[in-house]
Amino acid sequence: MDKALDLIESVVRADRPLRLSEVANEAGMHRATAYRILVDLVRRGWIMRSEDHYLPGPVVLQFSEAAAANSLVVLGRPVLQELADRTAMMVNLQVLEPEGARVIDVVRPPRLAMINDLLGELLPVHKFAGPMALVSALDEAAQIPYLRAAEQQGHPPARRAELLADIERTRRTGFALERGRNEEVIASLGRAVLAGNGRPLCAITIVGLDSEFDDPTLTRLQDHLTAATAELQHALTGPAAGADVG
Repeated sequence: MDKALDLIESVVRADRPLRLSEVANEAGMHRATAYRILVDLVRRGWIMRSEDHYLPGPVVLQFSEAAAANSLVVLGRPVLQELADRTAMMVNLQVLEPEGARVIDVVRPPRLAMINDLLGELLPVHKFAGPMALVSALDEAAQIPYLRAAEQQGHPPARRAELLADIERTRRTGFALERGRNEEVIASLGRAVLAGNGRPLCAITIVGLDSEFDDPTLTRLQDHLTAATAELQHALTGPAAGADVG
């Protein structure tokens, strides 16, 4: 069982399809042993083989959406609640989808009840901090569908360079800041939670009134957000991720 799980984890965590020797090395086992177990994993749909490469199978892909909707929310809720308590702001959790980022959980203080929490909404990259933070962690080729989606949702093609500059600034600083793009009086600050290979797992976003995002407050919010994303990253990627949840 441990060896099978080691192989599944090695394939899922990889940023590209792996050859047999690479999968075996990642899992720390002999080629023959890895191959024998991979045959069963392929048969059961946990791993898929394409020519001489291995990648996540349909069973893993089926679990991905459920993980985002269930396990990720369970792991993230304490982090979101603590961040909301520390900042007195609304905090949400988002995951990347093909055309934007989906809000899967929200903690909203009573004082901000007038702000739409957008729970369940798919947010475009050109208006919101969460998708901006997530897309900034992708390579240039992977960013293209999100740029196209933004244009289909009303962002002028002539302003693509401006959007790309925002994405690059977010990549460089680690923070996406949006002020008044979706609603004039609302501001948001987002930061991605990354896997060990740099792949974006999710994003945490702080949302509040634009008037409250002055420079001293923004610095404090960045510090709190950095701590929160680091905590969630550890919960998701640490050696015993999720072991204490229950």
